[in-house]
Formats: sequence, C-alpha cells, structure tokens
Amino acid sequence: MTSLSVEMLAADAVEPITSAGHAQLGIAVLAGIAVIVLLITKFKLHAFLALTIGSLALGAFAGAPLDKAIVSFTTGLGTTVAGVGVLIALGAILGKLLADSGGADQIVDTILAKAGRSGGRAMPWAMVLIASVIGLPLFFEVGIVLLIPVVLMVAKRGNYSLMRIGIPALAGLSVMHGLIPPHPGPLVAIDAVGANLGITLALGVLVAIPTVIIAGPVFSKYAARWVDVPVPDRMIPERTSDNLDKRPSFGASVVTILLPVVMMLAKALVDIIVDNPEHTVQRVFDVIGSPLIALLTAVIVGMFTLGRAAGFTKERLSTTVEKSLAPIAGVLMIVGAGGGFKQTLIDSGVGQMVLDISKDWSIPALLLAWLIAVVIRLATGSATVATISAAGLVAPLAADMSDSHTALLVLAIGAGSLFFSHVNDAGFWLVKEYFGLDVGQTIKTWSVMETIISVVAGGFVLLLSLVI
Repeated sequence: MTSLSVEMLAADAVEPITSAGHAQLGIAVLAGIAVIVLLITKFKLHAFLALTIGSLALGAFAGAPLDKAIVSFTTGLGTTVAGVGVLIALGAILGKLLADSGGADQIVDTILAKAGRSGGRAMPWAMVLIASVIGLPLFFEVGIVLLIPVVLMVAKRGNYSLMRIGIPALAGLSVMHGLIPPHPGPLVAIDAVGANLGITLALGVLVAIPTVIIAGPVFSKYAARWVDVPVPDRMIPERTSDNLDKRPSFGASVVTILLPVVMMLAKALVDIIVDNPEHTVQRVFDVIGSPLIALLTAVIVGMFTLGRAAGFTKERLSTTVEKSLAPIAGVLMIVGAGGGFKQTLIDSGVGQMVLDISKDWSIPALLLAWLIAVVIRLATGSATVATISAAGLVAPLAADMSDSHTALLVLAIGAGSLFFSHVNDAGFWLVKEYFGLDVGQTIKTWSVMETIISVVAGGFVLLLSLVI
C-alpha cells in the first residue's frame, strides 16, 4: 500500500469525538450544512465565518464536546492550509509573474489567434485539452492555480463567456483528478483493490474522453446561459504588456507553466517504474516532484524566463511577488475553513456511519462502489477520503474479478468520488472565489458539472462492464 493511502486510512481510523447514533449524525450533517447555507445566502455572512460557525453547529448537533469540536475544526483548517495554502501562494506568484511580464498575454494572444479562426467555436475544446494535460499529475487545487490566469485572460481578452471557457477547463482537471492514474486518487484505489495499472489507465482514458466532452464543452453551453458573470477583475491584473518594450515568447511562457507539471509527472512515473521507496532515484524524484518544490522551482525559473525577459528590475520582481499575495488572503481562509468543516465531519464519525449503513446493500459490485463513494463524498466533501474508504470496503469483491473488471471497479469508485461538490468541499470554495460567483451560481455550474462527470463516467463504466 502506498504511503498516501496508509496515512489517509490512519486518519480515518481516529476515534470519533462523539458517540452519537446514525440518526443523530445524519441530522447533524444536514443541520450543519443548513446553517452554512443559511448564513451565507440569507444573512450574507462571509463564507469563512459561516463555515466556522457551521462546523461548531455540526459538532453540537452531533453531541460532541465543544472543545473536541474546536480541535477538529482547527486541525482540519491547519492541515488544509498546510497542504494547499503554500501551493496557492506559489501559484499566485507564478500567475502574477505570468500576467505582469506579458507571458499570459502572449499565451492568450496565440490561443486566440489559433482557435479564433473557427469563430471561437474551438476555444472550449482548446481549454479542455490544455486542462486535461496540465491536470494529469496534479491535485485539483494545484491545477486550478496554474490555469486560472490563462482561463480568466482568455475569457476577458476574447470577450467570451467566463463559464463557456471556465467549465471545460474545470472539467478537464476534475476528470483527471478522479479517473486517470498516475493521479494519487486512482493510484490509491488501484493499490487497494489490486488492479492492473496499465489496464486501468487504458480504460480510464476510454471513459474520460466522452465524459470530459459532455461535462466540458457540451455542458458549458448551458452553464453560460444559466450563469452570466463578468471576469472578476480582482483576480486578474489589467493587461500590462502593451506598455512593455518586450515580453516573453510563447514557448518560454508555456515551458514555465508546464515545468511543475513535468516535474510532478516525472515523480509519478519514477514511483511506478522503480516502486521502491528506499531507492536513491525514487527518493530524489520524490523531492523534485513534490508540489512544493515543483511550484517553487517554477517561480524561481519564472523570475528569469518571464520577469527578466520582460526587463523587470529586482525591485519590480519584488513588488510583483508582494502584490500577488494580497488577493488570495480571503481564498486561503475560506478554503482552510472548508477543510475544518470536512475534518469535523470525519471526526464525528460520519464517514464510518456511511460505511456501516452501506454494508448490507445488495446491488452489483460496480454500482455499490459508485454509490458508496457518492455518499461518502456528499458527507465529507473529500474525493480522496471517498476513494480510499470505498476502495477499502469493496476490495474483497475484487478477488473473483477479471483484470478488466477490477480496473472498472477503480474507475467506478473514482467516478463516485466526484459527485456533487458542495459547501463542505474545499474545491467548491476555490471555484467560487476564483470565478467571482455566489453560492447559488457555483452550485448551478461547478456542482452540476461535477455531478455530470460522476454520472456519465459511472454510466460508461457500467456499459463497459457489459462488453469486456
């Protein structure tokens, strides 16, 4: 079992902070979510405060001691910020360098020139392709950070609907996140059920292609009609490269963006090929390919390939870095509070409650795996927790399965883990804040898109199970 899966399973095995029964826990979950939604929508309270209050309300309804509920929330907040906070900050710096130097403009202008020849019809398809490539080895949050400047600037520069451009990019990232190894989620599930990596990858691509088309370019047509919002200026600086004597080339800009992707993908490939945590090569690549080192390297490289290429002085580079951090302060706190709410759910025993209830369901293994992952995803907001928990529960069913059906079991779990992202998912708040949406608009676009991915992918998995 991989170190990631061991750590996650160990986290799930923590003694619950309450002895509440299933009925009380179910009511507590609904009450906690209702408090958050009501505070945000009715009383217009900031999402950080609403999530904090909702987490404490959940603990109270579940009968947990207040001090333990507070510890759960703060632990979850700290873990989430520690896990993605630095990455968001580094990504913001890289994005600011890309924008201020004119590198983002160069990418946008080139994409617009190529895809614009079709009258803009190819733009959503271009975005889903770029997002799928970038999202292959990355956690969803890292992919969003890397893509946001390009998505927002393409929409603004080309006068496209933000949803028409943004939804395909988000779909590409999300499908990679749930279905395609060497992404950590699918790798953990492959390890848990003993699936063949190559077969899972091949079938995953087969499922991912029609899924990302339906949830991305196709759904974005409807999302753009339902939610018509302007590009949020606070998340993207005005075009500055027109005032620059020079700007980075398209190649240098793309290479800088893809550098952390390549570094993390190299780590994933070495982990698969070497498969020995004590081997010197794997240990070296574990460092090189860690998200922190990969993004930090890209930032340092970007100071030369982007900043210095545009003629920035040392003082200008320092100012660019400083200004990049201010807009993400609110995003960091909201994402952290979302992690605190998720941890309160887990520590209250909600995930275990779902597993206990689902043990007696008499339905086909692939559908059971999908449903268990769906319910855990809805309850905890974590695709990773849903993947690991569901894989652990249905792993015994894989004993009598063929290699292809074991691979489909992994994909069914991955599909279910993406179902209907809502207020207890850090990704929900990232999308909301970055795209300048309110809660209702985020549900109409992001949450519905996630549900489409989950249902369509799950349907294709069941269809494949009938023919292979």
